[in-house]
Amino acid sequence: MSRSFGNTIADSLQTVIKYSEVLLKDVTPEMFGRFATADGKPIESNHPAFVYGHLSLYANRIMKDLSKPVDDIPAGFQENFSKDCVCKDDADGTLPDMKTITEYYFKTWNQVVEALRETDDEVFQGPNPVGGGFAERFPTLGSVHNFYVGGHNMIHLGQMSAWRRMVGLGSA
Repeated sequence: MSRSFGNTIADSLQTVIKYSEVLLKDVTPEMFGRFATADGKPIESNHPAFVYGHLSLYANRIMKDLSKPVDDIPAGFQENFSKDCVCKDDADGTLPDMKTITEYYFKTWNQVVEALRETDDEVFQGPNPVGGGFAERFPTLGSVHNFYVGGHNMIHLGQMSAWRRMVGLGSA
């Protein structure tokens, strides 16, 4: 059976999306932007707000790379969730709320599934637009998108899985 490169990436992404849904089980809006604690001290590890907010920015990037229409990034995302940001404990509730973050995350990643499936294989042979050392590791648009969809997502969803255990929610 022959499968396009976009379909192959999208198949993996659908598994990522399902896993990211499961990881939200029993997570409340009050805990969504908070560090876990041990012995009363915060554990500086990415919390759900950062994980889902950060990853949603990459869905948006893929849509732009594929010349597909993108929704505006919600207020507060770039300044709190970009690759250059450090995750902070949100005791005062200043980060975008759980509903805003998760709705944008799932909307954009589901749009990416469809965009990948519609994209011709030749497009994925184009150069990685990021450049530099990142382009040396992932020279084509297909290789970088494959990383963003699989490896990058799963790195951060692994952080989410660890956070769940640290706050006492256990495995999802």
